[in-house]
Amino acid sequence: TPRRSRLARRRRPASTARRSSLADLTGGVPREARITGRGRTTVVLGALAGVVVLTLIASLTVIPWRTYGDQGDRIDELADQLARLEAVNADLSAEVQRLRTDDGVREAARDELGYVADGEDRETLMDAPLLPTDLPNGWPYGVIADIIAARTPSP
Repeated sequence: TPRRSRLARRRRPASTARRSSLADLTGGVPREARITGRGRTTVVLGALAGVVVLTLIASLTVIPWRTYGDQGDRIDELADQLARLEAVNADLSAEVQRLRTDDGVREAARDELGYVADGEDRETLMDAPLLPTDLPNGWPYGVIADIIAARTPSP
């Protein structure tokens, strides 16, 4: 067959079976094939879509703002805690500097380890222990009860 020019070719109508399936996707949907009906269903789906959109807006704006505010409060709390810890750290640094001196070492050895310098005597004073005062009757407990009564001040 001889080759025809473009102008001489016969044009096919758009409704033939050989047309592309893109026309099927972009064309209108017949009423009986539609997913939603008329009236109430459309309103319900529209309201549901509105709720979904509002939920998305709230989750993308309200919740981050609230979290941002909570972070500000948390930052203030941590700043206060940091200030307290820096004060404690400064006190401990001063104590370390004091203990690096000879006098500080002597004082720490005396207070914490109980060392005494040459020529000093160590004396430990302790409170008298609390003893029971309800002694049984009879010898020698009667004499001891009298001694306790004599040493105990009268109210």
